[in-house]
Amino acid sequence: MSDSSIKKDVFLDLSIENDGFDFSTSITDAMAKSEAELVVLNETVDSIKGLKPECDKLDYILATSSGALCGIIDVFLVGKPGESPLGNITDNWFVARTMDFASLCHPDKKKFNSLDSALRFLEQKFKIPYDQTGLGDAGRAIFDLTAKNHHFKSLAHNPTLPGLFFSILDQFSNTSHFVTDGQLISLQQADEKWELQGGNIPSKLFCGFVNWIGHLISDVSGSSSGAAKGNRGTGLPSPLWTWINDIIAIKSKLGLSTTETNKAINELAMNIFEKGYDIRFQTTQAIPVFLNELLVRLIYSIRRLFRYFSETPKAERSPALMWKKCEPFSNATVKRMLTVAHGTFCLIDVGDAVGRSFVAGGGTFNVLEFVLRINIVGVGRFAISLYGEARRAISYSHAKRESDFASREIIIIKNYMEGLKILARQYDDSQLLMFVSDFEKSDAYVEAFKKSAVLAKQRNVPTHKILKNKSDIDKYFRRK
Repeated sequence: MSDSSIKKDVFLDLSIENDGFDFSTSITDAMAKSEAELVVLNETVDSIKGLKPECDKLDYILATSSGALCGIIDVFLVGKPGESPLGNITDNWFVARTMDFASLCHPDKKKFNSLDSALRFLEQKFKIPYDQTGLGDAGRAIFDLTAKNHHFKSLAHNPTLPGLFFSILDQFSNTSHFVTDGQLISLQQADEKWELQGGNIPSKLFCGFVNWIGHLISDVSGSSSGAAKGNRGTGLPSPLWTWINDIIAIKSKLGLSTTETNKAINELAMNIFEKGYDIRFQTTQAIPVFLNELLVRLIYSIRRLFRYFSETPKAERSPALMWKKCEPFSNATVKRMLTVAHGTFCLIDVGDAVGRSFVAGGGTFNVLEFVLRINIVGVGRFAISLYGEARRAISYSHAKRESDFASREIIIIKNYMEGLKILARQYDDSQLLMFVSDFEKSDAYVEAFKKSAVLAKQRNVPTHKILKNKSDIDKYFRRK
């Protein structure tokens, strides 16, 4: 705002009450309000920075390298059930944890030296009525149960919330619920010797929950008979594939018919479970995905740590500021790097699964081979990253409009404040207040006139119109 645009005459409404005075217009108050509004507008403009990634070329290269490395690990060390070097390590870990749990539950804290003895103890300790295996019982003829598929078909063996629900239901009602051929089938009076412990409903619920947890742990590494023969055994179904059983069960309870797609997916999920795709192998698949996540976050922090020490003077360094610069969790940059890394991982994994499925099918696409090899954990993690990118893009679009509008407002406010500064120099409230105060003193006319003349001159009053003393004032009023 230029000086030529300022009006030469400004009228301030001055009121005097009880020996006091006040201005209805205050340049100081206007400046304070403008500064406060400027702070809010700057915060609006800065808010967009947290939504836009600031990855440079090296960030993208390192993220891609991490995804490629972990993808190679997945192809050669995870593979598919039965051909997985990492899977053997995971199986041994679950065996050790099952034996530890059996020792923990034993009254004398007995140390178990073999898996089959630990499983026999747990199977007796956590008995349930829904453990039909199809071996010598009616399940094989009615439900098509076998030793390899009964953990998948039995809803109470699913390590999910619906699995817990059906476990409690079966324990209270002495029943077994199975999903077979796209239908929910229940077996009444499943175990003639079964009785749920507990003297009241809360205690029975607690015992039912403990039985469910304990029995799941006893089954995670297979059965005692399989362990005695040295077999891997069938563990628990993957929670990422048992959802189809839950859908079929819910549809059945609601009286809805099961579609052919539901049946096909259910059949596929059961087939891969029989091939060894259980919760142990799902854990194996999570290893390279977790490693990829860890590497990207570590790379981000190390790069920002070096940048922090090179750009921040020693006197200004602090742990809080360092963490703010290097924190690898809640910023758009590291999330973009994770999207690139997990995308690269999935590209390698899916490419390998597609190629091997054609090889296994003799030139035709083998769906079973593809599903056994594709890392569903990696695909799920990449889907989460894509969802986050979409949300941030939408939020950035909205925030950018607000930021652009705030930026234009900031220019207007700054120009307005510059104008206020010019007014403050020409219309100094403190000088005017001193002028009024001097007029209240009966013996200070001369000094008051001097200040009046200086103030008038400062405010661009023409020289011939300035009243410099009392006689000038008297002449002025006599003319009136």
